[in-house]
Amino acid sequence: MSGPSTIPPDVIEIRGIRGFGRHGVFDHERADGQEFVVDVRLELDTRPAAASDDLADTVNYGVVAEQVHKAIETDPVDLIETLAQRIADLCLADERVTATAVTIHKPSAPISVPFDDVVLTVQRRSGDSRD
Repeated sequence: MSGPSTIPPDVIEIRGIRGFGRHGVFDHERADGQEFVVDVRLELDTRPAAASDDLADTVNYGVVAEQVHKAIETDPVDLIETLAQRIADLCLADERVTATAVTIHKPSAPISVPFDDVVLTVQRRSGDSRD
């Protein structure tokens, strides 16, 4: 009798998707905007695509990158937590994606001391609910 699979999932990562957004709680963030950088990690089984050598059998990371870019550049929100959830939801919309991690970088965040970056990472699984 065999137990649960211990084979780790396959992973597609897209790093450094850049976009100009107007997200933030301060008026100047909405008015002036700033660059946001997003990394996404998609967990899925790529064996069907490997066997068929057909793009239709996997996640098209070019399309995902375009969707993430659009999410950065449209519909401003106050919090990067909201933006990260929006992007996680679009990543999980493809039923082949079993889990995702979304990292939002806000290197120009309004902080009054020297810093390199503000980073938020959310991790979500298909079918999970935190309600």
